[in-house]
Order: sequence, then structure tokens, then C-alpha cells
Amino acid sequence: MPNVSVTRQVQVPLDALWASWDDFGDIAKFNPNLNASYLINSRQPSGKGAERQCDLTDGKTYLKEKITGYDPHRRLEIDIYESNMPIKNARAVFDFRALGPKRSEVTMTMHFTPPFGPLGYLMLPLMKPQMHGLLAKLLDGNKAYVERGEEIVRVAA
Repeated sequence: MPNVSVTRQVQVPLDALWASWDDFGDIAKFNPNLNASYLINSRQPSGKGAERQCDLTDGKTYLKEKITGYDPHRRLEIDIYESNMPIKNARAVFDFRALGPKRSEVTMTMHFTPPFGPLGYLMLPLMKPQMHGLLAKLLDGNKAYVERGEEIVRVAA
């Protein structure tokens, strides 16, 4: 399964970094790729089994995600189980690590299967840079949020 990884170091303790990602339904506050995010189904706020929907900024694309792996302060695994994005399936893995008392690191790896069978794999040279850019924007938004409290400001249409 192809994958793309992005890593960011942040100047906050691991607890603060983890807390920003553990607020599962509210990722839109720092993800510039989204218009909205909210908990769905059981309304479980976090932990294994929690589900959310993310609506992308184009106003048409959505993702439904579920936490399938949950190791606090270490790892978060999220399956995208429904989407109208051009991917067959995808799983995001976040690895967290303390680099010091006030410095941490998060690595996000997106594992995905392109659509259209063998033809989809021919599209990987185009898909990977685009996906890398989306992940980088997400982690940059998280960095601004945890370090400086910056939230994404959305303007109503």
C-alpha cells in the first residue's frame, strides 16, 4: 500500500500536542483543509471507536473516519471508512514523541490505495505530492495551534 509521511517538531510538551489531536471531533479548528469536523454515530469523544466526519473546503468532499488504534501520547490510527475522495481506502497513522520537556514531534503517515486498480497506481506520481501538501498543511496548522493558539478563521459564504 503506498504511503506519504510528514513530520513536524513543535515547541510544546507532549501532553499539549497529544491533547490537540485527542480532541477528535474538533480537528477543523487547526486543519486548513477543512470547513468543518464533528463527531458522528456514538458521539464518543475520543479513543478507539470514536468517529467523525470531516467536510473539506471545496464544499463537496467529505471523509468519515474512525479511530482504530489508540495508544495515548504515542500513537493514533484512523481509518477513513467512507469518502467521496478519489481513493479506494486510506489509513492515517500519527506517531508522537517527546524530544524534551517542552519539545515534541508528530509524524503523520497516510497509507492509501488509489482507485481504478492498476491504472490508479500509474497516477501515484501525481497523487503523492498532492497528498504530501495536504498533510503538510494539516501539521503546519496544528503547529500554529499548539504553539501560538492560532485557530483557522473561516468566512461565511
